[in-house]
Amino acid sequence: MDFNFIPDSVSKHDNVYDVLKERGFIEQCTDEDKVRELLQNEKVKFYIGFDPTADCLHVGHFMQVIIMMYMQKFGHTPVVLIGGGTGMVGDPSGRTDMRQVMSVETIEHNCEQFKKLFDQFLDFDEEWKYEGNNGVYEPGHENKKPAPGKAVAVNNARWLRPLNYIDFLREVGSLFNINTMLRAECFKQRMDREGGLTMFELNYMLMQSYDFMVMARDFDVKIQFGGNDQWSNIIGGVDLTRKKTGKEVYGMTFSLLTNSEGKKMGKTAKGALWLSPEKTSPYEFFQYWRNVGDADVNKCLRMLTFLPMEEVDRLSSLEGAEINKAKEILAYEVTKLVHGEEEAKKALDGARAAFSGGGNMANIPTVKMDKAVFEGEGIGVVSLIKELGLVPSNREGMMTIEQGGLTVAGNKVTDKKLQVTTEMFDGEGKLLIQKGKKKFLMVEI
Repeated sequence: MDFNFIPDSVSKHDNVYDVLKERGFIEQCTDEDKVRELLQNEKVKFYIGFDPTADCLHVGHFMQVIIMMYMQKFGHTPVVLIGGGTGMVGDPSGRTDMRQVMSVETIEHNCEQFKKLFDQFLDFDEEWKYEGNNGVYEPGHENKKPAPGKAVAVNNARWLRPLNYIDFLREVGSLFNINTMLRAECFKQRMDREGGLTMFELNYMLMQSYDFMVMARDFDVKIQFGGNDQWSNIIGGVDLTRKKTGKEVYGMTFSLLTNSEGKKMGKTAKGALWLSPEKTSPYEFFQYWRNVGDADVNKCLRMLTFLPMEEVDRLSSLEGAEINKAKEILAYEVTKLVHGEEEAKKALDGARAAFSGGGNMANIPTVKMDKAVFEGEGIGVVSLIKELGLVPSNREGMMTIEQGGLTVAGNKVTDKKLQVTTEMFDGEGKLLIQKGKKKFLMVEI
């Protein structure tokens, strides 16, 4: 598989720190000068943790994947930490509710699915593995050094699940000050909610800190990266590693992918924007980026594509109707990265066909339905669009029609009681439904 996703022209800088800074990723750093120097002068192992809360990665994770791709491009070793152990507790950072507790089987299944997705973007040394340890007192080891420039994957279940709780409390818990922990943003938010903060959740910071210490001690991981909401956990790991091993390690956090109003991007009416085509079709994925707000074009081009910065600046300075060209390029580039060039071309073609009548209508998302539904009196248009997921409720469907936002077979719907029947379908058994300016769906019988 070819992993040359990032062209050499992506930046004039030769230090990945400067590249990440230029693209606007870096938010906080435990020691900016030391980290920059380290990344300039050495090839380091760094890690990012991913808790397997679902069986698929979403766009929020993708930012972290892109950062790992940059690091690998510049010769560093990404350590993908899949949280088979921490996932059993759940990270309280950035949340007000308690995470769903999952079974070991579900977590292991999710870990396997995560690894398959990482394989699309990073070049792994599949022979490398961490061979475990005997609890907190005895260091573990790797079976070999990772091949130069290759990524490695490790599951923290290997060292967290076998832990003896009393040993852990004595060796790790004794080094954490509760007063300091409670000042951390992730815990402050939880204490205000009904039911307060549980001991279960309070342990998460200790576990994540222990992860960093184990990997620094046993296979020389030097930096932990994470989203901005991970700052307290990362500092915990830096402190614990210094106290237990005497090693100096570092932490760096990155901007979360938010829009100009500060809301997390990657949420759709159907939920998260997933990286798997089974969960979010390449066309839906493309449309999401095609429809971002004008103010968000620069950030998305900078962080989610590998276009050179001059091109990013040129595209995001376009105004009026011209900015739509930039959005189309953004959508195409991100879809190509996640789903491949062929799917990106199909999505682009489908979008152009739906918007302007040009291009190939075959690439518009299609839903097959039983012909019997539309025979005789057919089905009410409001029930149909609700069933198709174009609106979440009948009330919303009625409002869409009242506001003139629904078109069926090219005709604006004005009658909320319209029955959709087989006669409305074309000779090929297809019916195009449009909600608003940007949502298109082909029904086929």
